[in-house]
Amino acid sequence: MRTDLAVIGAGPAGLAAALAACARGVRVALVDAATEAGGQFYRQPAAGLRAGRPEALHHRWRTWERLRDGLAASAVRVLTDHHVWAVERGPDGFTVHALLGPEQEEPAEVHARAVILATGGYEQVLPFPGWTLPGVVTAGGAQAMLKGGLVVPGRRAVVAGSGPLLLPVATGLAAAGVEVAALVESTAPRRLAGHVPALAGKLAEGAGYAARLLRHRVPVLTRHTVVRAHGGGTMTPRPDGAMAPRTDGAPLRLTGVTVAALDGDGRVRPGTERHLPCDTLAVGHGMLPHTDLADGLGCRLDGLAVAVDAEQRTDVPGVWAAGEATGVGGAALALAEGHLAGRSAAARLRGTTPDPAPAAVKARTKLRRSAAALDSAYAPPAHWPEQVTDDTVICRCEEVTAGAVRDALDLGAGDERTVKLLTRAGMGWCQGRMCSTAVAGLAGCPPTPSRRPFARPVPLGVLARQHPQEGPS
Repeated sequence: MRTDLAVIGAGPAGLAAALAACARGVRVALVDAATEAGGQFYRQPAAGLRAGRPEALHHRWRTWERLRDGLAASAVRVLTDHHVWAVERGPDGFTVHALLGPEQEEPAEVHARAVILATGGYEQVLPFPGWTLPGVVTAGGAQAMLKGGLVVPGRRAVVAGSGPLLLPVATGLAAAGVEVAALVESTAPRRLAGHVPALAGKLAEGAGYAARLLRHRVPVLTRHTVVRAHGGGTMTPRPDGAMAPRTDGAPLRLTGVTVAALDGDGRVRPGTERHLPCDTLAVGHGMLPHTDLADGLGCRLDGLAVAVDAEQRTDVPGVWAAGEATGVGGAALALAEGHLAGRSAAARLRGTTPDPAPAAVKARTKLRRSAAALDSAYAPPAHWPEQVTDDTVICRCEEVTAGAVRDALDLGAGDERTVKLLTRAGMGWCQGRMCSTAVAGLAGCPPTPSRRPFARPVPLGVLARQHPQEGPS
């Protein structure tokens, strides 16, 4: 199909951008991999589940209702189940290449004069002994199960890691009937206290979560970390009725975690370990920007995020970016950035100067300041690699252990790419999204943006159809 503007990603940033541009007379196609618009933040239960009160699972539900109703009343063309694997720049604009449906085998193309990248982010997970056990999930994964499937990952959970996402995950699981044994946060409260002015707008939200944790009697362990997850065999009844471990090779599953206190330098304090029985561990250490499509287009990156100007324009003409792809800052910031990107793109496509949006600009400035403060306050323990044993799997796709990574370092590797060449870490299905920061941490170097020609795996047949070769004459 052909359109004026293709917005990739239907989360808060993409929704705001599509609505702002459409309201200014631009033909808009909103492209997203999910079956419904909303992204992770506004993920909805499947219609067949007939959720009675989906608003109970969400923060700022009224904002979602306004976006949802505005989208339904607009002329925006919504293309769900479109998994975008590349955006190609040509003489007449851009071609968005996607794969259709859950099988992701049939190709689709959207031709547009301009593109807004609202591709969001993904979770950062740092490995530890036992993190590959069944029952260990990401914090966002647990939240997605609850929001999208109305299911919980277990009966007794520990929520651990660092970052503000842990609060809604813990309170959401507790409200759904899960016994949350503890919220284990590696950040010390005093780190947040040093950013009170910048976080003034977040205090009420934080207080609300704190009240819910108290109401559900969830213990909070600050300046603590998970040092090991423990597994045991699935139990089976004996003839006498007692339960016994199975002996038929059934896989292990999570039975508990060991947590420990951290000192001021981020090292585990000896003698502070304690065991918490649980069947679920929801763990995460913040978010990282999705920049694959931007990088493929040649957009400049600022650290790990897409660099943009005051209008949310990248340095590639015709390409804008908004939301977590330009720096992780939450849904409210994504809405402001998306609105500004949509207004700017619409004006530029019409050949006019974007009209000012003082409220959105003011909100963006304030929220970026809050995001920077949270990013500074919430950081993984500085010495987490010291707790990773040599037999701990680092790259799950290629089954590369920490010992193999350390052997590569002994051979002279000093960065992610060299470790990848020596060990295959990062060469699997996820293309390093899960393991790249862990490899960087073990190598003692800062994480770097991954360079991938495609944003997701593509069948060879699809590529062959994109570039057919003429046969012999």
